[in-house]
Amino acid sequence: MTKLPEHLAPELFDRLIASGGGDLARKLGIEFLELSAEHSVATMPVEGNTQVVGILHGGAHVVLGESLGSISSAIHAGPGRIAVGIEINASHSRSVSSGMVTATCIALNLGRTLATHEIVIRDEQGRRLSTVRMTNFLKDQ
Repeated sequence: MTKLPEHLAPELFDRLIASGGGDLARKLGIEFLELSAEHSVATMPVEGNTQVVGILHGGAHVVLGESLGSISSAIHAGPGRIAVGIEINASHSRSVSSGMVTATCIALNLGRTLATHEIVIRDEQGRRLSTVRMTNFLKDQ
């Protein structure tokens, strides 16, 4: 991402660019493609993020989902407010051992103090690998 996405506070965008989404997201190779409170998209390579039997680690799915859900919630919260995760769950329905996965984050509820997102992670063939649901508490800094 090189330009300021619509609805993204400049200070959040600057922090996102400077940090690459944070140390863990950068280590996992997460790339943010679209960002908004309502709809966000990111990709992550399978290579380097596998567990001992060679498939994408379930925790990597969750990190990808939480990264998108947190940023989308922070965008909704707006300047001077932060999003703090209070609940996350994941259901893994299929495994993958190579390629790139794509996560699509959709807002389920955007309230004044809570934001809930569903993040669906798919393989390169468009098959659903996992579904992550995350709720963030929105508060003043």
